Amino acid sequence: MKLAQIRDSTAAILENGLYRPIAGHTMATLIIQAEHSSRTLADLAAELASPQTEMAATPMIPVTPPEVWACGCTYAPSAEFRDTELGAREGMYHYVYRAPRPEIFFKGTARVCVGPGEPIGIRSDSKFTAPEPELAIILNSKGEIQGYTLANDVSAWDIERENALYLPQSKVYAGCCALGPVLVTPDEIPDPYSLNMTCTITRGGRVLFSGSVSTSKLYRKFETLVEYLRRANPVPAATVVLTGTGIIVTEGAALQPGDVVTIDVPEIGTLSNPAQLVG
Repeated sequence: MKLAQIRDSTAAILENGLYRPIAGHTMATLIIQAEHSSRTLADLAAELASPQTEMAATPMIPVTPPEVWACGCTYAPSAEFRDTELGAREGMYHYVYRAPRPEIFFKGTARVCVGPGEPIGIRSDSKFTAPEPELAIILNSKGEIQGYTLANDVSAWDIERENALYLPQSKVYAGCCALGPVLVTPDEIPDPYSLNMTCTITRGGRVLFSGSVSTSKLYRKFETLVEYLRRANPVPAATVVLTGTGIIVTEGAALQPGDVVTIDVPEIGTLSNPAQLVG
């Protein structure tokens, strides 16, 4: 099932391009009720959605997350690129890629998140801000996966390159996380490790960058990422976890204001966002 948030953050089922609203519910409250009633999110949504009202609408951010966490070095190209940036063939990031404990960091809250069509941010103190296309998972408070969506973990690479301790500044700022276009429940994606993802950056209508990756290249399982995230750290329902990027945008395609980043997975949809300067 494909679920979205439409006007006033109302949850809705997406079918054949039209939306059936779930009155009185946001996606977060729907996830909470599904958990408390021990029902699947899809079953509860089907029961509560309006049986007759079908409407055209513009999808908003598919869930308003209380917390967003992100995982790094989960694909080999990410570790290799980051080590190369530091002048090491197999350095700190390669070690993290192979180590039992994954890299997990706090990306932010709904305050730094945007939905489809909304601007992502370019830090004014960065000369190499780049998109990081990722598959995201949405959890309930038990750490169970409620759905999948697309994410853009926008990052100021040059700030992290200067010093790894600057990671929070490179990762957390206005418009640094885009989510959308919809949440797809697990019953509709039987194998999340076989999804093909593409990313393009266009500037003035011209393709500046294009890349692709299969989630089959993901080195870690979602269950492992969630288990480490929740160690001594219970997270609230509707928490979003970004599972890492396997598409590396090089400095020659660093974002400029007006660029448009488009991420696509056929089973989920297309997330497209313009870039703008912030701060």
